[in-house]
Amino acid sequence: MREIHGHQVFTELAEIVDPVHTALLLVDVQRDFCSSDGMYGQLGRDLSLISPAVQNLKIVLDSARDNGILPIYIQNQWLPEHKAVSGPWLRFMIHQRDMPPERGCTVVGTPGAEILEEVRPRTNDVIVPKWRSSAFVGTNLDMILKCSGIKSVVCTGFVTEGCLESTARDAMFYDYYTVVLDDCVGTFDHDLHEASLKVLRTRVDVVASENVLSIWDSH
Repeated sequence: MREIHGHQVFTELAEIVDPVHTALLLVDVQRDFCSSDGMYGQLGRDLSLISPAVQNLKIVLDSARDNGILPIYIQNQWLPEHKAVSGPWLRFMIHQRDMPPERGCTVVGTPGAEILEEVRPRTNDVIVPKWRSSAFVGTNLDMILKCSGIKSVVCTGFVTEGCLESTARDAMFYDYYTVVLDDCVGTFDHDLHEASLKVLRTRVDVVASENVLSIWDSH
Protein backbone atom coordinates (compact mmCIF):
# COMPACT_ATOMS: atom_id res chain seq x y z
CA MET A 1 0.00 0.00 0.00
CA ARG A 2 1.12 3.54 -0.79
CA GLU A 3 -0.15 6.87 0.45
CA ILE A 4 -0.39 9.63 -2.15
CA HIS A 5 -1.58 13.07 -1.00
CA GLY A 6 -3.61 11.50 1.77
CA HIS A 7 -5.07 8.73 -0.40
CA GLN A 8 -4.34 5.15 0.54
CA VAL A 9 -3.64 3.14 -2.62
CA PHE A 10 -3.67 -0.65 -2.75
CA THR A 11 -0.63 -1.80 -4.70
CA GLU A 12 -0.63 -5.57 -4.14
CA LEU A 13 -3.19 -8.02 -5.52
CA ALA A 14 -3.67 -9.48 -2.05
CA GLU A 15 -4.75 -6.06 -0.79
CA ILE A 16 -7.09 -5.52 -3.72
CA VAL A 17 -8.94 -8.85 -3.51
CA ASP A 18 -9.08 -9.08 0.28
CA PRO A 19 -12.37 -10.90 1.00
CA VAL A 20 -13.33 -8.22 3.53
CA HIS A 21 -14.04 -5.66 0.79
CA THR A 22 -14.34 -7.66 -2.44
CA ALA A 23 -17.35 -8.67 -4.55
CA LEU A 24 -17.47 -11.21 -7.37
CA LEU A 25 -19.38 -10.06 -10.44
CA LEU A 26 -20.82 -12.77 -12.70
CA VAL A 27 -21.71 -10.94 -15.91
CA ASP A 28 -24.33 -12.46 -18.23
CA VAL A 29 -23.65 -16.12 -17.50
CA GLN A 30 -26.87 -16.90 -19.36
CA ARG A 31 -28.08 -19.53 -21.78
CA ASP A 32 -28.37 -17.26 -24.82
CA PHE A 33 -24.67 -16.41 -24.53
CA CYS A 34 -23.27 -19.67 -23.18
CA SER A 35 -25.31 -22.70 -24.26
CA SER A 36 -25.46 -24.57 -27.55
CA ASP A 37 -29.25 -24.30 -27.38
CA GLY A 38 -29.08 -20.56 -26.66
CA MET A 39 -29.40 -17.85 -29.26
CA TYR A 40 -25.72 -17.52 -30.17
CA GLY A 41 -25.26 -21.28 -30.19
CA GLN A 42 -28.18 -21.61 -32.58
CA LEU A 43 -26.61 -18.94 -34.78
CA GLY A 44 -23.49 -21.11 -35.06
CA ARG A 45 -21.15 -18.93 -33.03
CA ASP A 46 -17.93 -20.48 -31.71
CA LEU A 47 -18.51 -21.42 -28.06
CA SER A 48 -15.08 -23.01 -27.50
CA LEU A 49 -13.96 -20.22 -25.13
CA ILE A 50 -17.22 -20.24 -23.20
CA SER A 51 -17.41 -23.70 -21.66
CA PRO A 52 -13.92 -23.69 -20.05
CA ALA A 53 -14.58 -20.22 -18.66
CA VAL A 54 -17.83 -21.41 -17.07
CA GLN A 55 -16.07 -24.34 -15.43
CA ASN A 56 -13.33 -22.06 -14.06
CA LEU A 57 -15.96 -19.61 -12.87
CA LYS A 58 -17.75 -22.34 -10.94
CA ILE A 59 -14.53 -22.99 -8.99
CA VAL A 60 -14.10 -19.28 -8.32
CA LEU A 61 -17.73 -18.93 -7.20
CA ASP A 62 -17.37 -21.83 -4.76
CA SER A 63 -14.23 -20.26 -3.29
CA ALA A 64 -15.94 -16.87 -3.04
CA ARG A 65 -18.81 -18.40 -1.09
CA ASP A 66 -16.43 -20.29 1.19
CA ASN A 67 -14.58 -17.06 1.97
CA GLY A 68 -17.61 -14.86 2.59
CA ILE A 69 -17.20 -12.87 -0.63
CA LEU A 70 -20.36 -11.32 -2.01
CA PRO A 71 -21.38 -12.81 -5.38
CA ILE A 72 -23.46 -10.50 -7.56
CA TYR A 73 -25.16 -11.87 -10.65
CA ILE A 74 -25.59 -9.50 -13.58
CA GLN A 75 -28.50 -10.63 -15.76
CA ASN A 76 -28.86 -9.12 -19.21
CA GLN A 77 -32.48 -8.31 -20.02
CA TRP A 78 -34.47 -7.53 -23.15
CA LEU A 79 -38.14 -6.63 -22.80
CA PRO A 80 -40.68 -8.18 -25.21
CA GLU A 81 -41.60 -5.97 -28.18
CA HIS A 82 -38.32 -4.04 -27.75
CA LYS A 83 -39.74 -1.74 -25.06
CA ALA A 84 -36.30 -0.99 -23.58
CA VAL A 85 -34.21 -0.52 -26.72
CA SER A 86 -33.51 2.42 -29.00
CA GLY A 87 -32.52 3.04 -32.59
CA PRO A 88 -28.82 3.34 -31.74
CA TRP A 89 -28.96 0.15 -29.68
CA LEU A 90 -30.69 -1.73 -32.51
CA ARG A 91 -28.05 -0.44 -34.93
CA PHE A 92 -25.42 -1.99 -32.69
CA MET A 93 -27.30 -5.28 -32.75
CA ILE A 94 -27.54 -5.17 -36.56
CA HIS A 95 -23.73 -5.01 -36.69
CA GLN A 96 -23.53 -8.27 -34.74
CA ARG A 97 -22.93 -10.94 -37.36
CA ASP A 98 -26.07 -12.98 -38.11
CA MET A 99 -27.86 -11.42 -35.14
CA PRO A 100 -31.52 -10.79 -36.08
CA PRO A 101 -32.41 -7.48 -34.37
CA GLU A 102 -36.11 -8.32 -34.52
CA ARG A 103 -35.50 -11.22 -32.17
CA GLY A 104 -33.49 -9.74 -29.32
CA CYS A 105 -31.53 -11.86 -26.87
CA THR A 106 -32.01 -12.81 -23.22
CA VAL A 107 -35.65 -11.76 -23.58
CA VAL A 108 -37.35 -11.58 -20.18
CA GLY A 109 -39.26 -14.76 -19.40
CA THR A 110 -37.54 -16.90 -22.03
CA PRO A 111 -35.11 -19.79 -21.38
CA GLY A 112 -32.33 -17.78 -23.03
CA ALA A 113 -32.39 -15.25 -20.20
CA GLU A 114 -31.86 -17.87 -17.51
CA ILE A 115 -28.59 -18.02 -15.57
CA LEU A 116 -26.69 -21.26 -16.18
CA GLU A 117 -27.44 -24.14 -13.85
CA GLU A 118 -23.70 -24.67 -13.20
CA VAL A 119 -23.47 -21.36 -11.34
CA ARG A 120 -27.10 -20.90 -10.36
CA PRO A 121 -27.88 -18.25 -7.73
CA ARG A 122 -28.90 -19.25 -4.24
CA THR A 123 -32.07 -17.98 -2.59
CA ASN A 124 -30.67 -14.78 -1.10
CA ASP A 125 -28.07 -13.97 -3.77
CA VAL A 126 -28.14 -10.55 -5.38
CA ILE A 127 -29.25 -10.44 -9.03
CA VAL A 128 -28.92 -7.12 -10.87
CA PRO A 129 -30.90 -6.86 -14.13
CA LYS A 130 -29.20 -4.72 -16.76
CA TRP A 131 -30.36 -3.27 -20.05
CA ARG A 132 -27.13 -2.18 -21.72
CA SER A 133 -23.60 -3.57 -21.96
CA SER A 134 -22.36 -2.04 -18.71
CA ALA A 135 -23.81 -3.40 -15.49
CA PHE A 136 -23.61 0.13 -14.06
CA VAL A 137 -25.85 1.84 -16.64
CA GLY A 138 -29.45 2.18 -15.46
CA THR A 139 -29.02 -0.26 -12.55
CA ASN A 140 -28.59 -0.18 -8.77
CA LEU A 141 -25.24 -2.01 -8.84
CA ASP A 142 -23.19 0.92 -7.54
CA MET A 143 -25.61 1.43 -4.64
CA ILE A 144 -25.47 -2.26 -3.70
CA LEU A 145 -21.67 -2.28 -3.77
CA LYS A 146 -21.31 0.86 -1.69
CA CYS A 147 -23.95 -0.24 0.84
CA SER A 148 -22.02 -3.52 1.20
CA GLY A 149 -18.72 -1.75 1.88
CA ILE A 150 -17.15 -3.02 -1.32
CA LYS A 151 -13.90 -1.49 -2.55
CA SER A 152 -12.92 -4.09 -5.17
CA VAL A 153 -14.73 -6.11 -7.81
CA VAL A 154 -13.54 -9.30 -9.47
CA CYS A 155 -15.11 -9.46 -12.93
CA THR A 156 -16.06 -12.67 -14.70
CA GLY A 157 -18.50 -13.59 -17.46
CA PHE A 158 -19.43 -12.81 -21.02
CA VAL A 159 -18.74 -11.57 -23.58
CA THR A 160 -15.17 -10.37 -23.23
CA GLU A 161 -15.15 -7.40 -25.61
CA GLY A 162 -18.77 -6.50 -24.83
CA CYS A 163 -20.57 -6.59 -21.51
CA LEU A 164 -17.57 -7.84 -19.55
CA GLU A 165 -15.21 -5.11 -20.77
CA SER A 166 -17.89 -2.42 -20.48
CA THR A 167 -18.63 -3.41 -16.88
CA ALA A 168 -14.94 -3.60 -15.93
CA ARG A 169 -14.25 -0.16 -17.38
CA ASP A 170 -17.19 1.40 -15.59
CA ALA A 171 -16.23 -0.29 -12.32
CA MET A 172 -12.93 1.55 -12.48
CA PHE A 173 -14.70 4.82 -13.37
CA TYR A 174 -16.94 4.33 -10.31
CA ASP A 175 -13.76 4.11 -8.22
CA TYR A 176 -13.59 0.39 -7.55
CA TYR A 177 -10.36 -1.56 -7.75
CA THR A 178 -11.07 -3.83 -10.71
CA VAL A 179 -9.73 -7.28 -11.43
CA VAL A 180 -10.61 -9.37 -14.50
CA LEU A 181 -10.02 -13.12 -14.38
CA ASP A 182 -8.77 -13.94 -17.87
CA ASP A 183 -9.71 -17.62 -17.69
CA CYS A 184 -13.24 -16.88 -16.45
CA VAL A 185 -14.28 -14.74 -19.41
CA GLY A 186 -14.95 -15.58 -23.02
CA THR A 187 -16.50 -14.61 -26.32
CA PHE A 188 -17.17 -16.04 -29.78
CA ASP A 189 -14.04 -14.72 -31.50
CA HIS A 190 -10.55 -15.57 -30.24
CA ASP A 191 -8.98 -12.45 -31.77
CA LEU A 192 -11.50 -10.14 -30.14
CA HIS A 193 -11.03 -11.96 -26.84
CA GLU A 194 -7.28 -11.41 -26.87
CA ALA A 195 -7.59 -7.84 -28.13
CA SER A 196 -10.04 -6.95 -25.37
CA LEU A 197 -7.84 -8.45 -22.66
CA LYS A 198 -4.82 -6.63 -24.09
CA VAL A 199 -6.62 -3.30 -23.82
CA LEU A 200 -7.99 -4.09 -20.36
CA ARG A 201 -4.49 -4.84 -19.09
CA THR A 202 -3.60 -1.20 -19.71
CA ARG A 203 -6.42 -0.13 -17.36
CA VAL A 204 -7.11 -2.78 -14.71
CA ASP A 205 -5.58 -5.92 -13.20
CA VAL A 206 -6.04 -8.91 -15.52
CA VAL A 207 -4.90 -12.16 -13.91
CA ALA A 208 -5.53 -15.89 -13.96
CA SER A 209 -8.06 -17.15 -11.44
CA GLU A 210 -5.44 -19.25 -9.63
CA ASN A 211 -3.72 -16.06 -8.47
CA VAL A 212 -6.87 -14.84 -6.76
CA LEU A 213 -7.87 -18.27 -5.45
CA SER A 214 -4.54 -18.69 -3.70
CA ILE A 215 -5.10 -15.40 -1.89
CA TRP A 216 -8.66 -16.24 -0.89
CA ASP A 217 -7.68 -19.72 0.26
CA SER A 218 -4.96 -18.26 2.46
CA HIS A 219 -7.69 -16.51 4.43
